[in-house]
Amino acid sequence: MASEREKMLAGERYDASDPELVAARERANELTREYNRTDPTDTDTRRALIEDLFGSVGADCHVEPPFRCDYGDNIHVGDGFYANFDCVVLDVCRVDIGDDCLLGPGVHVYTATHPLDPDERRSGVEYGKSVTIGDNVWVGGQAVINPGVTVGDDAVIGSGAVVTDDVPAGVVVQGNPASVVREIETDGPR
Repeated sequence: MASEREKMLAGERYDASDPELVAARERANELTREYNRTDPTDTDTRRALIEDLFGSVGADCHVEPPFRCDYGDNIHVGDGFYANFDCVVLDVCRVDIGDDCLLGPGVHVYTATHPLDPDERRSGVEYGKSVTIGDNVWVGGQAVINPGVTVGDDAVIGSGAVVTDDVPAGVVVQGNPASVVREIETDGPR
């Protein structure tokens, strides 16, 4: 029989009150609390804490405090990742963020979701859907990326956008729900 953690990572319904999951969230809470208290000049400590918290971290990763997440170890970021102040990642499932991605202040990335049926929701079960963000993506401040979304390479998510569907590569999306407002033209090779 699968553990609650295995069910969670597979996107199946799981019990978030499982002791293993509670302990994992407490660990992430402690690491983020410690990270959020670091001095801005203490880059070595910040790097060590992010490497301990995240599942994988590329080169030149910068996360401005405060930062919050559920588990941390389900977050995987590439080279040149930058997250501005007040970002939140609810990582009950895997979150993959590519190289050279920028998250504006207050960006939220959600993999966690709940059943629509009120009786099932009251039972306490939850589930999640992975999020994938490609390379060279810029997510504007206060944007929300919802469970199960994939954002293509070179896309731009406008400030305040609520992304409920996949975003193609090389486009700008804005609004609630976010929709494509234009394609991005480049003068040279990407």
